[in-house]
Amino acid sequence: MSHISPDYPTKKAFKEAFKAGVKIHIFEPVFPLPSSGRGCVEAPAHYHKWYASVEYKDGIITKITG
Repeated sequence: MSHISPDYPTKKAFKEAFKAGVKIHIFEPVFPLPSSGRGCVEAPAHYHKWYASVEYKDGIITKITG
C-alpha cells in the first residue's frame, strides 16, 4: 500500500483537499512506485484508518477513483 503526503486523518479531509486543488503526493516507503499509474493509498500513516483508489502522474494524485 502506498502513502500520501500530506497525510490526512480522514478520507473526507483527503477528498476536500484534493477538490480544493492541493497537490497530494503518493509514495511507497519500501518499494519505488512507477512515475505514473493507478494504486491504493492508506492513511493516516501507522494507523491505516481509511483507504482509497487513485490515479497519479509524476507522483501527484490526479484522480480519486474510490
